[in-house]
Amino acid sequence: MGKRGTKIVGVDVKELIKDLNRAYCDEWLAHYSYWYMAQIVTGLGYEDMSEFLRNTAKDEAEHAEEIANRILELGGAPLSNPMELEKNANFPYPLPPKNTSDYRKFIEVVLDAEAGAIEIYNRIAVKTQGKDHVTYQLITHILSEEVGHEERFEDLKG
Repeated sequence: MGKRGTKIVGVDVKELIKDLNRAYCDEWLAHYSYWYMAQIVTGLGYEDMSEFLRNTAKDEAEHAEEIANRILELGGAPLSNPMELEKNANFPYPLPPKNTSDYRKFIEVVLDAEAGAIEIYNRIAVKTQGKDHVTYQLITHILSEEVGHEERFEDLKG
């Protein structure tokens, strides 16, 4: 990031990069979990559940890319070793259910992960509001998509 861009960030940049890197790890874990669940889901109407999971997984990968770009702009580097994703994440890997036709369990896994993401992005938004406009805009954009994911899967739950 340029000198002026760094100068206008009104928060500790190193701490912000750490927060963003943890969120980056969360996004990759969610992406892989949702993508994997989309592959293994079975049962009546599994195609719909698979499509919801696949689309949400794509969004999570997009979030990871957007966060990585912001980390780079701030002068940091996104985590490079996938073996360290869970260790550096805010939350553990969203473990897929063993019963591949238990839609309620699939939905619970997603809802738990999305609730965690909403909490983290809200915390970063509060931290950056009025202090780092670029990060704030990115984080509130991602936050709105995570809220949408939560709503979609709550609707599936019934």
